Amino acid sequence: MNNAQNKKFSLLDSPILFSIISIVLGLLVGAIALLIAGQNPIEAYSAMIEGTLGKPKYIAWVIIKSTPLILTGLSIAFAFKTGLFNIGAEGQFIIGSLAATLAGVTLDLPAIIHVPLTLLIGALVGALWGGIVGFLKSKFGINEVIAAIMFNWIAFYFSNFMVRNSILTQPNSETSISINESASIKIDWLKDLVGPATRVNWGIVISIILVLVIAFILFKTTLGFELRGVGFNKFGAEYAGVNVDSSILKSMAIAGGLAGLAGAIQVSGVSQNISVLAVSEGYGFDGIAVALIANSNPIGTIFAGLLFGIFKYGGSKMQSAVGAPSEVVSIVIGSIVYFIALSSAIRLLFLKLRSKKEGNM
Repeated sequence: MNNAQNKKFSLLDSPILFSIISIVLGLLVGAIALLIAGQNPIEAYSAMIEGTLGKPKYIAWVIIKSTPLILTGLSIAFAFKTGLFNIGAEGQFIIGSLAATLAGVTLDLPAIIHVPLTLLIGALVGALWGGIVGFLKSKFGINEVIAAIMFNWIAFYFSNFMVRNSILTQPNSETSISINESASIKIDWLKDLVGPATRVNWGIVISIILVLVIAFILFKTTLGFELRGVGFNKFGAEYAGVNVDSSILKSMAIAGGLAGLAGAIQVSGVSQNISVLAVSEGYGFDGIAVALIANSNPIGTIFAGLLFGIFKYGGSKMQSAVGAPSEVVSIVIGSIVYFIALSSAIRLLFLKLRSKKEGNM
């Protein structure tokens, strides 16, 4: 087989190509939904692009919306790489938000200490939350999906309890007391460019740094090699001398820490407090879609998270500009996830056909 054919097959075999195709197909499904609703898809999508990338303020809001999705996507992608499904990122996000709020409200420290301590506490509590799930799986064989879903609900109701019945309670309000200004990671000097109401913060910088750190750990360290080895074949890894139970615990703790930090950044940089939740905010569940589009690649979660940020923020812009239903964005996201899942089957079929063709040559 010549080099041109090799390059052709390499391109067709690329997960990135299948992700791009899935995104295009998802947008086409959204266009059909818009046509059914009596809207012009070109006008609607143009309004979404203009409403997300047309001004510095819009770009800032896309980044703000994307930041927690990058981190929860990174959390789930990391767990995927190690053979685990961290469906508990939502609960870890909530518990990290709660821990950061407690630290931000109760501690009175200089900002240079208060900010990193608040973020660290959110990450550590998230790591504890994920680590418990890892411990239950490694020690008792309890499926991490079942345990994590239960911990999502525990975090959800415990957070609501704390907002209503603790030092965080604000009388006659469904929100907690706001954190001290010394725990905030807002960037005030950028508000002249993006507007005073835009909650621009250092979260995106922290997220990108963590993406690079996790990529380094996974692909350049002994720990990452062991964790990926367990994910690929835990029996082979165990035979090679890797402590599988310890690896499961470490993996879920790291994944939980990333999601918990996402919650802490959301509090310190955007909301400044937490609210009584009627339903889950969905950052952890959206992170699953981000990880799928990124093909569990840490670097890919940056671009997948930004794409979802455009959808999340652009949906409302599309509705206000041309009257298109914002639910179309949910249809697009759901379709992309569906096609991503389907692409895995198509990719396996393609690889099988390619192997058969090579065998006949």
